Amino acid sequence: MKMSTKQLLSAVALASLALGAPLAVAAGKKSNVKIVNKSDWRIQEFYLAPHDNEEWGPDQLAKHVIAPGETFTLNQVPCGTWDVKLVDEDEDECIVESVDLCGQSDIWTITSKDLLACQAGS
Repeated sequence: MKMSTKQLLSAVALASLALGAPLAVAAGKKSNVKIVNKSDWRIQEFYLAPHDNEEWGPDQLAKHVIAPGETFTLNQVPCGTWDVKLVDEDEDECIVESVDLCGQSDIWTITSKDLLACQAGS
């Protein structure tokens, strides 16, 4: 599943993002990102990569799974522009490019509608 940033914003996208200040203002800061799974599927994997890097970092969930109705918090994520990839229980991938993360606490709410829209966009 792949969704462009434009599709993300116009389709109520992957998340209800409460994402803060511009990167230039946020240099050196870190953010805690709370992922809320309100979809019908388990989130099995969650990857981040700096936007200018083509290689994904490690699975941020490690051995955890975010079941429907559960939350997971990534702590101390450096502020910056990131590409995000998540994989659900059906091995469907959803990639969101150029997400600016910054602030004291960011919340992403993932819904079934968002995942289906992302899948349809690929």
